[in-house]
Amino acid sequence: MTRLRIAFSEAATSFGGQEQYIFKVMRGLRELGHEVQAVCQPHAKLAQQLQDDGFTVHTLLTDGFVNYTKGVLRLRRLFAEQKFDVVNTNSRRDTMLVGMAARLAGVPLVVRSRHLAKRVGSLLSYTVVPHKVIACSHYVRNHLIDRGAKPEKIKVVYPGIDLQNWPQGSSVRAELKLAENDVVIVCVAVMREQKGHRVLLQAVEPLIRARPNVHLVLVGSGSPLMETLQGIVAEKGLARRVHFLGMRQDVPQILNGSDIFALATETEAAGMVFAEAQASGLPVVGTRVGGVPEMMVENETGILFELRDVNALKTALQKLVDDPGLRRKMGTAGRQFVHDAHRFDLTSMAKSTEQAYLDWLGQRNWKKS
Repeated sequence: MTRLRIAFSEAATSFGGQEQYIFKVMRGLRELGHEVQAVCQPHAKLAQQLQDDGFTVHTLLTDGFVNYTKGVLRLRRLFAEQKFDVVNTNSRRDTMLVGMAARLAGVPLVVRSRHLAKRVGSLLSYTVVPHKVIACSHYVRNHLIDRGAKPEKIKVVYPGIDLQNWPQGSSVRAELKLAENDVVIVCVAVMREQKGHRVLLQAVEPLIRARPNVHLVLVGSGSPLMETLQGIVAEKGLARRVHFLGMRQDVPQILNGSDIFALATETEAAGMVFAEAQASGLPVVGTRVGGVPEMMVENETGILFELRDVNALKTALQKLVDDPGLRRKMGTAGRQFVHDAHRFDLTSMAKSTEQAYLDWLGQRNWKKS
């Protein structure tokens, strides 16, 4: 095999979905035999996570003109001396610093990854600095093209989940003291307004009032929305039927113990939580926005509804709540959709990324030194 020397960069200091993606793809590429390093800010949580996992991490500050100039000069030397084959940036700030240093050092391939659904502002970090772009969904790719990026420059690589080690079993029903015949609707999302928790509550409330065995489980945290929602639930007298679990590390097990997954998100670049829910055999209900439709087969593994349409969401949930056979049928189809085609597993993500690098390097007449 061709062993590549690859550097990933990220300017953010938090550890959210984008940073989790970087961590996973770096591990996947390392398992394929490549040498993978990272460039992060010194106080970044990603830097610590990578160092704990045995990666070499180069740290530098990215804010301000002085730090920018020092960083470009330092990384230019590093990339040239260590003869990196690929530098993969992940946000605008690190693209303009790390990507520019890579171009000045003559790195054969500079790639920018795009993980977000929000509107692209400046195209410089997609058109001028990188040679190529990886998008996390066709929705994101199409948005970049609409903004002026060249179609031939962009490849889609879906984020991955660890399907080979997907946990079995669940204790969430015992934890919440739920009966076997209770129907659990679960939502996993950070508690921000754009994730649509208010819409979901409005849709589920009449189902809870009409059916004594329906429960809503909300996994995720975030102030002040979580406290606001808890107040609304208490005021409506639904506290025994709507369960706030906060941030959890056992999300797959919680999904395994649920019956239906629902997320009324207003924007989503890919929506990998839908793939996770299907990996646990759940029918999924989601908004027809962003990359969500790519995460399911409509009317086979899940149901789509229009943005903020409370009645449509209620109808979809009611259909699944009242029909156990349909839940099983869609859940089985969803598990097959995710597992059998290997669309969203970690190995596929790493191999697709590797193949993109090799194809693009070949187009640039690269030869391993």
